[in-house]
Amino acid sequence: MSTPQQSPQPRHTVDGTTLDADHSDPGYRDWLKEAVRRVQADANRSADTHLLRFPLPERWGVHLYLKDESTHPTGSLKHRLARSLFLYGLCNGWIRPGRPVIEASSGSTAVSEAYFAKLIGVPFIAVMPRTTSAEKCRLIEFHGGRCHFVDDPRTMYEASAALAAETGGHYMDQFTYAERATDWRGNNNIAESTFRQLRLEPHPEPAWIVATAGTGGTSATFARYVHYMQYDTRICVADPENSCFFEGWTTGDPDVTCDRGSRIEGIGRPRMEPSFVPGAIDRMMKVPDAAAVAAVRSLEQAIGRKAGGSTGTGLWSALKIVAEMVAEGRPGSVVTLLCDPGDRYLDKYYSDAWLAAQGLDVAPYTAMIETLLRTGTWPDRR
Repeated sequence: MSTPQQSPQPRHTVDGTTLDADHSDPGYRDWLKEAVRRVQADANRSADTHLLRFPLPERWGVHLYLKDESTHPTGSLKHRLARSLFLYGLCNGWIRPGRPVIEASSGSTAVSEAYFAKLIGVPFIAVMPRTTSAEKCRLIEFHGGRCHFVDDPRTMYEASAALAAETGGHYMDQFTYAERATDWRGNNNIAESTFRQLRLEPHPEPAWIVATAGTGGTSATFARYVHYMQYDTRICVADPENSCFFEGWTTGDPDVTCDRGSRIEGIGRPRMEPSFVPGAIDRMMKVPDAAAVAAVRSLEQAIGRKAGGSTGTGLWSALKIVAEMVAEGRPGSVVTLLCDPGDRYLDKYYSDAWLAAQGLDVAPYTAMIETLLRTGTWPDRR
């Protein structure tokens, strides 16, 4: 993709009392049109993903689905977000030819944004915690991006803004713009796609949709869409340990903070992010990290697919809701997300050595899932 000529100097004319400053740049507009076309073409090729069924006993009358976002070209739910953020930044005139895009990310968003930056021919820098998985770093560099590490995850925001100022680039700031960059009314967003795929299922309007929160953009998209379409579907957000969303939501305190980073990559934040929309959702759960790991390992046993810890956090909450519906004799469907593939986390959530080093014991939670699937009841952990 060629870079346009340097912008012409603006013309300033005086005509009577009328001042006229014309900053039109035909070269930039040609570049912009081609950049938007490339991003939109990617959507035409890859916007939809599969809806998988988690096997549950038919006698329960409850169906559990996972929207498999790992099949996107960059392997995660964040592909949708990155596409929306790039279109938002391009159409606002923030992303410019030859200037870097910078993002604060724990990995998957950066992988997807590196892909789109390469697609339109601009540099990309990911500002991320030093603990980010090696596989995510490899994927960012594979797509032409550069990794800039920070020791304290809470400093990612300031480091990203400083890099943007230093380089003349654009700080994408997913944690502020995720909820507003996505067209929640439709246009093949994740919510519209999910409901379309459920159309021929026994319970096409799910009782619950469970999302996890990194930026809060996905839960906001689902919630706004079901309100707009006048569905009765409720939205639950599952939050991991070392994250502030649950505490901020339950207390109504938007200034709550956490002094430790999340062990579940891609979700959990040390502050209430601006793109999280607390008033739009119905319920939240605080999920132990060991339970999330137990859930993804159980998922592999159930459908033969490895997934990341964010998937496990949502799946644990979805299974708890399934148990409630079974106990109440209430048929229906529940939807959660398969956010990204587990091969990015073989040295973490699928490593017994890592679990031991973190002090995480998954055995009690694995037993709870097994009891649920065998008996239909959710045992309380004493």
